[in-house]
Amino acid sequence: MVLNSPRLGKFQQFLKDKILFNNEPNPELIAILTVYFVQGILGLARLAISFFLKDDLNLSPAQVAALMGIAAIPWVIKPVFGLLSDGVPILGWRRRPYLILSGIVGCLAWFALATVVHTAGAATITILFISLSVAVSDVIVDSLVVERARKESLAQAGSLQSLCWGFSALGGLITAYLSGWLLEHFSNQTVFGITAIFPLIVATVAGLIGEEAISKAEKLATGKQLQQLWQAIAQKSILAPTAFIFIWQATPTADSAFFFFSTNELGFQPEFLGRVRLVTKLAALLGIFLYQRFLKNIPFRTILGWSTVISAIGGMTTLLLVTHTNRLIGIDDHWFSLGDSLILTVLGEIAFLPVLVLSARLCPEGMEASLFALLMSVFNLSGLLSHEIGALLTYVLGVSETNFDNLWLLVVITNLSTLLPLFFLGWLPTGDPQELHGGTSLPPAEIYNHHAPGSQTEQPLLPDLLPELVGISKSSKPNN
Repeated sequence: MVLNSPRLGKFQQFLKDKILFNNEPNPELIAILTVYFVQGILGLARLAISFFLKDDLNLSPAQVAALMGIAAIPWVIKPVFGLLSDGVPILGWRRRPYLILSGIVGCLAWFALATVVHTAGAATITILFISLSVAVSDVIVDSLVVERARKESLAQAGSLQSLCWGFSALGGLITAYLSGWLLEHFSNQTVFGITAIFPLIVATVAGLIGEEAISKAEKLATGKQLQQLWQAIAQKSILAPTAFIFIWQATPTADSAFFFFSTNELGFQPEFLGRVRLVTKLAALLGIFLYQRFLKNIPFRTILGWSTVISAIGGMTTLLLVTHTNRLIGIDDHWFSLGDSLILTVLGEIAFLPVLVLSARLCPEGMEASLFALLMSVFNLSGLLSHEIGALLTYVLGVSETNFDNLWLLVVITNLSTLLPLFFLGWLPTGDPQELHGGTSLPPAEIYNHHAPGSQTEQPLLPDLLPELVGISKSSKPNN
């Protein structure tokens, strides 16, 4: 039989060892990786949303930042979706129906953006539903993946982390250049209509999840689940690293001013911004490879400390672009932006991946889905705070869609602020958190077993959706 040929067996082993980082291929893993892949593909409309908000709706940088804050709400309340998925099954199923619903909601929201949305208020509500769609599917993926991170070695957990993040980056890579090219030939609304197709893929792969229907007796009382969640997060071994993650992500960003600077001051067109996105996606894959190949076994304190310092120093190179010094030394704005984005994205990935691995390793047995969702919501809340503080600084310094005189100062302040978490490195564990609490110091969880795969990756604030904001000002956080 052809299916049993040695050549096929060698290919399957190659797929497992080299492509899937030694993770066993199965339908559920395919579904998980597909969700990440689709999240990356949704970046196809990111530039379209940026120009839609800027040109069609005539919003200012501060208004765009405020809209982002509203759109981030689903990512801040992710534990609510985790509790619903764990404790409120639909027709006896905890995962598949929520994944299907998230796909349908996402499809309808993108279609609405393509057809009937013409005001800032309607755009805010629609983008909120788009964000909700991806956040819910993310929570479902969390519930499927974090358990495997507990059952495998720390090194293997990092491998699955890299695999998931890599598929998201691959999806973004495929659509990176297309996001700008499409805008050169079609309207924003046409791009939204094309993007509406992809959430349906998420709904389709829900059938690949290996889930058994549960009985009423197996449902977990939400009150008890909340009590267990509080007991877990109150432990110092979990609370201290969580506080570090919050501080690390909450430092202000200048991203909300950069899209306007790039288009209004530097005159970057959609097609070129698509090239920038292509370069950053390639750089993200390079960063993932470097972390996976050389850095995944370095202690959390060491890698986060050094990556923070190097990223802050590297981020200062943005000053050359803001002050047009790059022109004085003979480097064109376009080439400088491409090179700067490449370097800073690699640094950002190397800094970001260990935070995600740490978050997954903090989850004790039985609390994986709910606690990881809580950790990620803390992460997203701090990201929201980062954008809002950055928006406030942008306003105070008088940076607008036409005035960039103080943008250099905004860049200096935001980059120096990234050094603040260094004072709290001692809050991070010296070794593997799994070995520190071993799952034994917590009360036994009554959440029955989730269905498998490993540690998942989270976009820094929102999925690869909105807005472009060409984020080259804060290198410690990856550009997505």
